[in-house]
Amino acid sequence: MHDTLTITAATPADVPALKALVEAAYRGDSARQGWNHEADILDDERIEQKELEAMLADPAVTILTARGDAGLIGCVAVTRKDQSLAYLGMLCVSPTLQSGGLGGRLLAAAEDHARADGIAAMEMTVIDSRTALIAWYERRGYKFTGETRPFPVLRDPPITFVVLEKPLSLA
Repeated sequence: MHDTLTITAATPADVPALKALVEAAYRGDSARQGWNHEADILDDERIEQKELEAMLADPAVTILTARGDAGLIGCVAVTRKDQSLAYLGMLCVSPTLQSGGLGGRLLAAAEDHARADGIAAMEMTVIDSRTALIAWYERRGYKFTGETRPFPVLRDPPITFVVLEKPLSLA
């Protein structure tokens, strides 16, 4: 990995780099360099620049960024849903750096951020066919809630999310 790594909250100036990272990690041929991608399931744009700008403008959302010597190499979004629940989303690592532990470090940073904000549990949604990713989260304490949610855009065949949740013990 990189010699230096910092994890800090994103700012509006990070939007172009965040968009590039998210697209590279989730979609297209670049994503296939890593193990964690949706390139074989979805081929459209993962997120629009205006969506990232709206997330950063929302006080309920914090996007944490990981920076190394080469710049922005990972991110994760934490969204407060209510007084006790947060939503984890957009966890991604540059495809060529996956499997090096950065995803786990970002996940831990997101959980620490939520705990510091008084959050008791973190939830997320994962495409149900992404079994390797679901297993990765299960190894980190996330469990199926039994709930499923529809994909926000109608697809053929349909895509379904499973909901995973982890209690965050408040120290």
